[in-house]
Amino acid sequence: MVSDRQVRLLRKKRMENKTLEAAASAAGMSERTARVWQRGPLPSATKEPRAWRTRPDPFIEVWTTEIEPLLVADKEGKFEAKTLFAELCRKRPGVFEHGQLRTLQRRVREWRAERGPEKEVYFPQEHLPGRMASMDFTHATELGVTIAGVVFVHLLFEFVLAYSG
Repeated sequence: MVSDRQVRLLRKKRMENKTLEAAASAAGMSERTARVWQRGPLPSATKEPRAWRTRPDPFIEVWTTEIEPLLVADKEGKFEAKTLFAELCRKRPGVFEHGQLRTLQRRVREWRAERGPEKEVYFPQEHLPGRMASMDFTHATELGVTIAGVVFVHLLFEFVLAYSG
């Protein structure tokens, strides 16, 4: 498999007027491969994503009966795939291998993204010094403040800087 880095190096060497043989050697590939990659898109641009499984799903038998009910019951989304995997290995010894944990982690992540509990959306705010403030007026007449026996009709004004409070 040829990397983008190798192809870039090959093309760079060819721009420096190196022979195909010398450029291919510098890039770590054969002349025949170098001939293919002299022009055109980089290898990463030609790679198509696959939409099929390369191995059978090891959790197909237990997903709907054992795993999914546990995920549905976990309303807060705190169950880890490691815990589920340990439980499966305890219930069915010898059926699952440790190397299948990553597969279960992917399946759990996909399930939670599609059908899991909703997550709180959080937008962090950045307040810069001296840029923003809040102001508020409050009618304070109902407090009953008197001056020389006369009710003082007034407003209270509050000014708060967002950065420092």
